[in-house]
Formats: sequence, structure tokens, C-alpha cells
Amino acid sequence: MTAQHRHSRAGAAPEARREREVDVVAHTHSHAPSGSDASARQALTRALILTGAFALIEVAGAWLAGSLALLSDAGHMFTDTAALGLALLAQWIARRPPSRRASYGYARAEVLAAFINALALLALVVFIAIEAVRRLLAPQPVAGGAVLAIAFVGLIVNLISAWMLSRAGASLNARSALLHVLSDLLGSVAAIVAGAVIVFTGWMPIDPILSLAVSLLILRSTWRLLAQSTGVLMEGVPAHLSYEEIGRALARVPGIAAIHDLHVWHMTSDRAALSAHVLIREPSEWPQTLAAAQRLLAERFGIDHVTLQPDWRTSVPGKRVIPVTPVSTEDKPHLH
Repeated sequence: MTAQHRHSRAGAAPEARREREVDVVAHTHSHAPSGSDASARQALTRALILTGAFALIEVAGAWLAGSLALLSDAGHMFTDTAALGLALLAQWIARRPPSRRASYGYARAEVLAAFINALALLALVVFIAIEAVRRLLAPQPVAGGAVLAIAFVGLIVNLISAWMLSRAGASLNARSALLHVLSDLLGSVAAIVAGAVIVFTGWMPIDPILSLAVSLLILRSTWRLLAQSTGVLMEGVPAHLSYEEIGRALARVPGIAAIHDLHVWHMTSDRAALSAHVLIREPSEWPQTLAAAQRLLAERFGIDHVTLQPDWRTSVPGKRVIPVTPVSTEDKPHLH
């Protein structure tokens, strides 16, 4: 029994030549730099500097004005800053080649940073919620005019960042960061409303109430980030892929009798890998069967890092094997 890997085969057979061509196409977008990548990186950098600098200013303003709503909006802007920083980190790390000590490369540093960032943001949400409840029970004076002015400037900063990111091309990182910035517009609007209500009515509870509303926005995006990063670190099946569907599709490839010990996991946050044991009917036709299985996985499921091990025995050693598809009775006579 010999493990076959699409990145390690050599030879002049037509199937091998076709497979090398598939490899080139599959890796073009993830390794070759382009003008759009440079444009996205420039937009991300400018938006990061602008958003991060104003988040610090907003924290100082929230402390001076005594506004919890302004502090929660600053926390939301810090989530945007973290998202922009992670997007830049992902672009930088993606250009680093694998090494002998990191054969998969270094792209999971992005995921680890996202996980740590999510935990820190959860702590921020807890702090804001506790402080909001305390202020609802014992209202404190808030400088509504200062809150209104700072939040209005924050709204302008978010609009400028969104405009820059919208012109960054079709980069996935830029589009993701744009969604974060657009969601932060709501936080700025909430702080503006809190400041206006305090200025015109003097009703102080509006500040902690709106801070709780903004905290829910942070909690929603943070929980999603935590779930996604945990799934990658735990090498879970990507959410957009169906384990059973992949197994059934592979089993329908001509020459394959059954699939077992199938594993699908995240290599990075946006790239999946697959390995499986393949019960084949005719060992002599394995090169053609392998090429067909790889084309299926690349074209239908977007999986380009594939390891398939052929097996022509009915017995499966070990106790931790995951059976995916059963072996039909008509296939058994063809096994050796």
C-alpha cells in the first residue's frame, strides 16, 4: 500500500502532466502577488492607522466626558482596528514560504491572533456590561456636548475608512474589513444619540443603555470570530463543506469502490485540506482514478491540497477508522 500525494508525483504520463497543470492553476491566486493585492494592502494600512488613532482619542474622550457609550464605541473601533490588522497580517504571512519547521507555512498565526483578540474583546464586553448596570443603578454625570462632538468625528472617520476600503478592489480581506467598519457606524450613531439626548434632555441613563446596545454588536461579531478561529485551530471541517457529501462524491468516481478514514480540515482560515483511504477496484488504473478524484475535489469543493491513499483490501486495520461509504457486494470479487 503506497500513499499518493498530488504534490509529490513525477513522470511524463498524460495524467501526471494534466495534474501538474491543475496544481499551477490552483496555487496562482494564493502565491502570486498582484496589483489588486498591493492596492488592498495600501487601503488596509491607511484605514488601520486612521481607525486605530481615533480609537485611542475616543478612549481618552470617553474618560474625560465620563461616557460609557463613547467607551463602548471606542471598543467597537478597536475591533475594527484588530480586523484591519489581522487582514494585513494575513497578507504578510501568506507571502512567507513553508519551512522545514513549518511545512504548512505560517498562515495559522493569523488564526491564533484572531483567537486571542476574540478573548480580549469578550473581556471588554463583560467590563462594559457590568459598568452599564452599575451606572443604571447609580447614574453619573456625562458631558453630553463632548460625547456628541467626539462621536460625530468618529462617524466621519468611519465613513472615510469605508470609502478607502471600498476602492481597494476585490480583495477578500478588504471586503471583510469593510463590513467591520460599516458595522461600527452604528456604534458612532449610538454615541451621537446618547450625547444629543443628554444635551437636550439631561437624561443620563441613555448613556449606559446605548452602551449595552453597542456591546451586543461587539459580542455578536466577537463570538463569530471566536467560533471561526476555534474551528480552524481544532482542525474542524470547514463550515461551507459537507463531510458526507464529499465522501459520497468521491465514492462515485469511476474506479473507487469505497472511502474510509476521510479527514477534511482547515489549513488556514480560507484554505482546506483533505486526506482519505480509497478502496480501489483495479490497482493498475490508480493514476487515472487519482487524477479524476483530484479534479473533482478542486472543481466542486475548492480543495487543492489532497492526499489519497489507495487500498485494495476489504479489511481495515485499527479501531479509529471513520467509515464513510460501505463496500457493495458486487465490488468484493474485484478486490485483491
